[in-house]
Parts: sequence; structure tokens; C-alpha cells
Amino acid sequence: MKILCIGEVMAEISGPPGQFRVGFAGDTFNTAVYCQRLLKGKGQASYLTRLGHDPLSGACRLFAQEHALDLSHCASDAEANIGIYAVQTDDAGERTFSYWRSNSAARKLFQDAADFDALNGAELIYFSGITLAVMAPSARAALFDRLAALKLGGVRIAFDSNYRPKLWECRDTAQQVITQAWALDDLALPSLDDEMALFGDADEEAVLMRLNGLGCHHGALKRGALGPLPLDRSVADGGEFLPADKVIDSTAAGDSFNAGYLAATALGHSQNMAMAWGHSLAAQVVAQRGAIVSTAEM
Repeated sequence: MKILCIGEVMAEISGPPGQFRVGFAGDTFNTAVYCQRLLKGKGQASYLTRLGHDPLSGACRLFAQEHALDLSHCASDAEANIGIYAVQTDDAGERTFSYWRSNSAARKLFQDAADFDALNGAELIYFSGITLAVMAPSARAALFDRLAALKLGGVRIAFDSNYRPKLWECRDTAQQVITQAWALDDLALPSLDDEMALFGDADEEAVLMRLNGLGCHHGALKRGALGPLPLDRSVADGGEFLPADKVIDSTAAGDSFNAGYLAATALGHSQNMAMAWGHSLAAQVVAQRGAIVSTAEM
């Protein structure tokens, strides 16, 4: 199975003042790294973004290589750089962020025809609302057209809305674009909080009804400590998914769930097993600091 994840990877500055460390992360990038880890040689995860010529972009390529992630289709832009963010985590594991991403090379995704070449050969393509938010409107439209054609050819499309209001021109645009994405995909991986915040749904049932109405019947609704719920309602509730024993850092909780779900699906496991992989991986990740941790496995 060849899985392609699309989006923006950034340099991550974390740690207390005076002890900062630099890593690399981004919602779909985190998912790609964990997917590659879980496939264990039975598939290949690739990542499509755009990077700069700056030292941090070079270090990011080395980081991806260390994790056996294929970045061979990522172009380098001499006039842009990798985005940067700083993260602080409180005692409850919740995060606050500061961003420097206005000149991020990833904002030029799919403005070059070469980016579309990376889609060829993928059997499963995953992207998110953040992927779409950082792209130019014309690039979004072109990507949707290409994905629709690939879907007709048997490629599976996976999506997570991952709504971040500050990245969008306005809420109406976010609603329109993300609705288009939901109507296109085969595997939906929404988060309850994001969907309610963006679309104003009153509750979990309203979210499920709206997504089912768009044709989203395969995938899982992420509900944090309550556990995932299959979109086809094949399980009455997610009570069998126990909350994480401890939460130190909620960074990449949803991203790692997505990786577990997608990797298990790619390897031919059942939906229940895919949800179990996702929930277990997320529980391991939130018990440690950072978006990409070394000890999370299945």
C-alpha cells in the first residue's frame, strides 16, 4: 500500500525558555510519520509539501529520512522557507501556539504542475483542512478536480477537517471548502469539537447526520476521551475505548489516531481494529511530550 499525505510541515520550537529545542511537525506530517512506523515495511508512506532552501528545511528533510518517510516529490523554493511555530504546554497538557508561517513554501502547494505528479501511484491520499487552508483558492479547486479523477480510478481519499479558524479567510469559506472535501472522500476522520465549532452542529447526532448526508459513511468520529465512533453507526457507542491513563501533551492526538486508523485500514484490518489502533496510538502519544514521540508503537 502506498499512502500519500499532503500538507505543511513546520519547524517546532518547544521547551521552557532558555532550553528550547527544535523538532519538526505538522498535522498531516505527524500522521505520515506514524503511518510509516506502523506499516513496518508492508507499505510506504510519502509526504508532499514544499520546503525552502533554508537550513531548517534541510534539517527537515534529514528528519524525514530518519523516519523512512519519502519526501522525494517535495520541491524546494528559493524564495520561501519552512514555517516555524513555538508551542507551550500547560499542566493539563493543553497547548498554546505562536506562528511564523506567512512565507511558508507550503502556501504554494499545487501552484506548480509538478506537485500533481506526486499523486500518481498513490493508493490512499490523505489531507486535512489545514492543507486546504494554507493553499491558494485556485490551487484548492485544481486539487479537488484531480482527486475526483483519481477517485474514479480507484484511489481512496481520506480527510480530516482539522479546523483552525485563523488560517481561513472567513468561516463561510471554510464551511464551503471543507464541505466539498467531505463530499469527495472515502474515509472521513472528523473530530467532534472541530465539526461543531465550524458548522454550529448542536451535538454529536447532528454532526453524524450532516456527514452521513454528504456521503461520509466510512471512517470514525473522534471524541477525545469518549473514544471514536464509527460513522456508519455499526457500534452503538465508543465505551470500549478507555481514556488515556495520563495526558501530558495533547499535541498530535488526532494526528496519531488518524495514522493508526489509516495504517490498519491499509493493511486490511477491520474498522473496529482500525479504531483500536488509532485510539491506542493516540493514548501513547498524549502521555509524552511532543508531536512525534519515539516510543509509540502497535
